[in-house]
Amino acid sequence: MAAPLLIPILGDQLTPGIASLRNADPANSILLMMEVADETTYVRHHKAKIAFILSAMRHHADRLRALGWTVDYVKLDQPENSGSFTGEVARAIARHRPSAIHVTEGGEWRVRAMLEEWEGRFGIPVTIHEDDRFLCSHAEFDAWAAARQQLRMEFFYRDMRRRTGLLLTEEGEPEGGQWNFDAENRKPPPPRDLLMPQPLRFRPDPITQDVLALVAARFSDHIGSLDHFHFAVTHQDAQRQQDHFLDHALPRFGDYQDAMLTDEPFLWHSVLSPYINAGLLDPLSLCRAVEGRYRAGRVPLNAAEGFIRQVIGWREYVRGVYWHEGPGYGRRNALDAKRDLPGFYWTGKTDMHCMARAVGQTIDHAYAHHIQRLMITGNFALLAGIDPVQVHVWYLEVYADAYEWVEMPNTIGMALFADGGLLGSKPYAAGGAYINRMSDYCGRCRYDVKQRLGEDACPFNALYWDFLARNERKLARNPRLAMPYRNWNRMSVEDRAALRKQAARFLDGLGNG
Repeated sequence: MAAPLLIPILGDQLTPGIASLRNADPANSILLMMEVADETTYVRHHKAKIAFILSAMRHHADRLRALGWTVDYVKLDQPENSGSFTGEVARAIARHRPSAIHVTEGGEWRVRAMLEEWEGRFGIPVTIHEDDRFLCSHAEFDAWAAARQQLRMEFFYRDMRRRTGLLLTEEGEPEGGQWNFDAENRKPPPPRDLLMPQPLRFRPDPITQDVLALVAARFSDHIGSLDHFHFAVTHQDAQRQQDHFLDHALPRFGDYQDAMLTDEPFLWHSVLSPYINAGLLDPLSLCRAVEGRYRAGRVPLNAAEGFIRQVIGWREYVRGVYWHEGPGYGRRNALDAKRDLPGFYWTGKTDMHCMARAVGQTIDHAYAHHIQRLMITGNFALLAGIDPVQVHVWYLEVYADAYEWVEMPNTIGMALFADGGLLGSKPYAAGGAYINRMSDYCGRCRYDVKQRLGEDACPFNALYWDFLARNERKLARNPRLAMPYRNWNRMSVEDRAALRKQAARFLDGLGNG
């Protein structure tokens, strides 16, 4: 038998048609799948995130074997496990004596650097395949970005719609006469409905039970609970979750995608991002299924367009920004924010009900939807001037769908404006009125959302004005902030001083727990 081809499959490459497998011969290939300590602890990932990825990997290995591939699988608790990808590839080379290595590119800069070092280290040819599960290649995004002074998602999204043909008329125009129905995606939450759809919950099978026991024993000091573990860990169950969303939640997703309700962590959201980002679901196939529901008259246009925009627009866009801007992007701090991340980001123990709910469900489920991330936990970090690196690491650790390529631009650019406006046209800063409009949180809070000053005043109110004041030199010329700054400048000197003193008192208290 000729020397085999060694094909490492990484933990977010759980797709049978991944690029490195496409032209390989199952009869003369060894697929290497590795659970390694480095990947579970380079940041302190949520217990449920680790369990989801490890269980999905083990189930995917079985699927690959059923498809005729030979899989060399290294478990995390094997005594001989080296703890790193490079160490496990070295051991696999000693076992199999391969002629070459083929691998699909990693999703993070640190992984790319590691793969590029393998050929020189091991002395055998290494081919790194571009990950074509994404619709826009690195070269295509770089070319798009090079032609523009500002990298605005809206224009990128329109190009992606034209490329895919999604929601276009026969004449190539956008369905409904406009590209974006975001203005129809902002309804406040309706009264609680006992028939509100809930994602499917999947009972852990023996493979998952073994993983849960391993994670509970080995990562007991990591954030999060395993008591609510309900993830799909197979392609089949991820598809069932997708179909359930399309049938039951998508029709109202468009109206209420920005809404928040206490004790309703999922609302009409798909909760599919962990499966898409790990490779269990194909994003373009999902978008075509969404389009099909619209064309069949089963969902309104604002729901179909709003969902498709998040996938082929925002998801592809932030991935492009991540690779285009380089590894230094995560260290940007345009607003010079230096405060430490408060302890309640790890416990959820705070009198701010909105923060307690958003962090609490994150601890329970390794999940919060995009408005909770942007306008609750992200907004607070922005207003309080929290160090962007600390916030970035927190988001990367706590969410099951968080990989650096998608999380870093969302945090550094969208939530914190730390890139100075490269990704977003303005800081997404808001006081308590926004939270009150889009949720039922404020009615259950010990703070009064209508008060700006005093012991019972909502902290977001004074923090909002303090944020504008301390960043006035950097932000006052932003046209999208013209009205807030006009309102600030109309206030009396005494009112402005009182608001800043209120904010300073609250922020000083963060350091005292």
